[in-house]
Amino acid sequence: MEKVPGSPQGPQGPQDAQSLPVCYRHPDRETGIRCARCERPICPECMVSASVGFQCPDCVRGDSGTGHRPAAATPRTIAGGSLTSDPRLVTKILIGLNIAVFLVQLSVGDRFTDRFDLIGRAYVPLLGGIEGVAEGQWYRLLTSMFLHGSYIHIGFNMLSLWWIGAPLEAALGRARYLTLYFVSGLAGSALTYLIAAQNQPSLGASGAIFGLFGAMAVLMRRLNYDMRPVIALLVINLIFTFSGNIAWQAHLGGLVAGVVVGYAMVHAPRQRRSLVQYGTSAVVLAVVVVTVLVRTSQLT
Repeated sequence: MEKVPGSPQGPQGPQDAQSLPVCYRHPDRETGIRCARCERPICPECMVSASVGFQCPDCVRGDSGTGHRPAAATPRTIAGGSLTSDPRLVTKILIGLNIAVFLVQLSVGDRFTDRFDLIGRAYVPLLGGIEGVAEGQWYRLLTSMFLHGSYIHIGFNMLSLWWIGAPLEAALGRARYLTLYFVSGLAGSALTYLIAAQNQPSLGASGAIFGLFGAMAVLMRRLNYDMRPVIALLVINLIFTFSGNIAWQAHLGGLVAGVVVGYAMVHAPRQRRSLVQYGTSAVVLAVVVVTVLVRTSQLT
């Protein structure tokens, strides 16, 4: 990710607008943000929110050699999450869960998939009865997020999850990242349930992943990075979404929820950060519940 071209000042004088400094802790990452205390370049993973701007982890701990020793400050991500030794652990676990469930699908067969995919209300021959969310099987809104229809389907989704999710988890922190992931995925499932044909099965992690896309765009805008790469990738994905046999409703629902929750995550005022972040997530979840209740009343 690149910052919008400008004229940053480096320790040796003006730098080329196309050559940004690199994070002092991660030499492979360019950044246009500097620590407010020691002025060393820091990437999103190393940013710790301060009363003015951001600080590096060393300054927060008081061992940067600058003489500044803040009192009892806890290192935080840009969204207020705790810094961890492995900032990508949750993304790895999610990828592992998706792959594990896909292996179960391959082992058990269509009966397993038909039991847990997203369907409004329909007769399912393999299960011998009427199935669906309208029959009280609300768990399908969640379980369908971990099912996939082919090797290509899960391969593309897991690559996207790693590419977008890993840096986003590092920027938000584990709890906020998980909240974003599941709220976006459930929003995608709810919109699919509301709009798609009641007998149309739907499955995949795409709704949650599109939510991560939306939140990443908000984060990049917040950090003044060049938005063109993520916008181009999002447009390409939307083109595929609306041009093939894909549940576009899940993608759209996840994207909208991701933008809303992501905005709350990175723009919440520091004094009421958790209240705004989790309150917004709760409101989106409430909309999901109302949507499911309305659709269920239509089908029963």
